[in-house]
Amino acid sequence: MRGLSPLSPHSKYRYTGAVILQENIPLAPLTTFGVGGPARYFAEAEDEDDVVMALAFARVRDLPVFVLGGGSNLLVSDSGFPGMVLKVAIKGVQLESAGDNIRLTAAAGEDWDRIVGSCVETNLGGVECLSGIPGFVGGTPVQNIGAYGQEIADTLVSVRALDRESESVVELSREQCGFGYRTSIFNTTHRGRYIVLQVTYSLRKNGVPLLKYPDLQRRLQKSTRPPTLAEVRAAVLEIRASKGMLIVEGDPDCRSAGSFFKNPIVDTVDFAIISDACDGKVPHYPGADGKVKLSAAWLIEDAGIAKGFARGPAAVSRKHSLALINSGGARASDIVALAREIRSTVYDRFGIRLIPEPVFVGFLEDF
Repeated sequence: MRGLSPLSPHSKYRYTGAVILQENIPLAPLTTFGVGGPARYFAEAEDEDDVVMALAFARVRDLPVFVLGGGSNLLVSDSGFPGMVLKVAIKGVQLESAGDNIRLTAAAGEDWDRIVGSCVETNLGGVECLSGIPGFVGGTPVQNIGAYGQEIADTLVSVRALDRESESVVELSREQCGFGYRTSIFNTTHRGRYIVLQVTYSLRKNGVPLLKYPDLQRRLQKSTRPPTLAEVRAAVLEIRASKGMLIVEGDPDCRSAGSFFKNPIVDTVDFAIISDACDGKVPHYPGADGKVKLSAAWLIEDAGIAKGFARGPAAVSRKHSLALINSGGARASDIVALAREIRSTVYDRFGIRLIPEPVFVGFLEDF
């Protein structure tokens, strides 16, 4: 791997082809939570050959592999990861005209919000509501990231990935990715099989914003003309900042993995029971297949967990009850204990078991 700077003065190096593998590298500084132990081996891939070389090293030694992106949607255990952490840092962006659309292909290691900002600046619509989401392009299809009425499945055309089973590079269509609410084959049925190398999106030329989310509609309805993509992006960034969902250096409310729990989706019968018990005050939105999506943040607060609630150095954000934070010196075990308490409290109140959003790395048992 060319020009890789040591992450620790105490790390050792092993060379495999062009790839430099470092040993016992702390993972906490590479995550937005800022917690977790070391990786037994760490490699940073700058091109597809690097990915292949690193995987070959792991395969010969029968090492588990975890693919690291921007570190913004994961929680690393205090013991770290016993195998190889592979950071895919491949760069590059290509644009191709396709009728009324532009096809944008970005390598997995490109910063996602930089891509969104560039699209908005060039008036390409389709991802403006996904502004401010931290992380890399490679993570966007894994979780089918979404916010404020948009999700990545709306614009994704295909994913170029390394198939670890066939040891070949494959092209997966949107349909093959099996997208659902914050899910895909990459984090469900085929977890660990594919390593995303690049993603192609289809964006609208001279794009007109699609405003589906109430918060955005309220912020932008004052104008007598339709909002621009830039105005929508600015509004999204303002909303995210007010909720502590932007990475701001020095702000402890940003030392998190973003939303820790998914918004639960229930059938109409369960929703009616919950709504009746709460005098019809439960915030809700249409879900897929006629189901109802509930606000996890509202459920948490109504169950008695307020913003700022803390158990030692692990706390609920003072800005948004859906974000758990490391207020300083927290361990992964502190975050997990707080999350379990919140989930248990919500279950006791509503009979709903909240599902975590972050990826849990190096834990010996499920959350």
